[in-house]
Amino acid sequence: MSHKSSNTVWHMPNINRKDRELLHRHKSAVLWFTGLSGSGKSTLAHAIEAYLYELDISTYVLDGDNIRQGLCGDLGFSDVDRVENIRRIGEVAKLLTDAGVLTITAFISPFKSDRAEVKKRFAKQDFIEVYCQCPIEVCMVRDVKGLYKKALSGEIKQFTGISSPYEAPEQADLVIDTSALSLDDSVQAVLNLLRDRQLIV
Repeated sequence: MSHKSSNTVWHMPNINRKDRELLHRHKSAVLWFTGLSGSGKSTLAHAIEAYLYELDISTYVLDGDNIRQGLCGDLGFSDVDRVENIRRIGEVAKLLTDAGVLTITAFISPFKSDRAEVKKRFAKQDFIEVYCQCPIEVCMVRDVKGLYKKALSGEIKQFTGISSPYEAPEQADLVIDTSALSLDDSVQAVLNLLRDRQLIV
C-alpha cells in the first residue's frame, strides 16, 4: 500500500543532512530498541540519551507510550494498527535522522516485516537494531502497569506475548539480555556499539 500523495513533489532543501551533522558536530543515525513490554526498552533508551546528552550529542527518544498520546493516538492495537504505528515511527525517525539527530526509539515493534520495512528506509549504517531480550516471566514481574495481568484475564485483547505474537530479531546489531545485565552494563554495551560505528568517541 502506497502512502505517497499523487499531488505532491519532494522539495529539495537548501540545507542537507551533512550540513546539519556538521552543525551538531556528530553523525546521526537511529537506534531502534525492540522487545517485549517490560523488557527495559524505554529505561535503556532514556539512560542512553542522558549519557549522550553529557557528551553534547543531539538526541531524541521516540517512546511508544508517548507517541500514542499524539501522533498515533488514533490507532488501536490490532495487527493493522500496529503496522501503521511502526510505519509512522519509521518516517519520523527518518526525518529526525535527516535533521542530524541521533534518534532513539523504544517500541515493541513485534513483527519482523514491519521492522524490515522501516530498515529499508535507511542506509545500512544508519539503522541500528537493538533487541532487549528478556523472558516473558521476568517482564511480568516488572509489569508495574499491570498490563500482563489484564491481558491474561482477557481485559486487554491482542497483547504482545500473550494473545499476539512477538517475532524476535534474528540478526539484530546488538542483543542485550536485560534480565541478566545491569542497566549500567546495558548502557555500556550500547555505547561500545556506537563507538564501533564511529557515531561517538
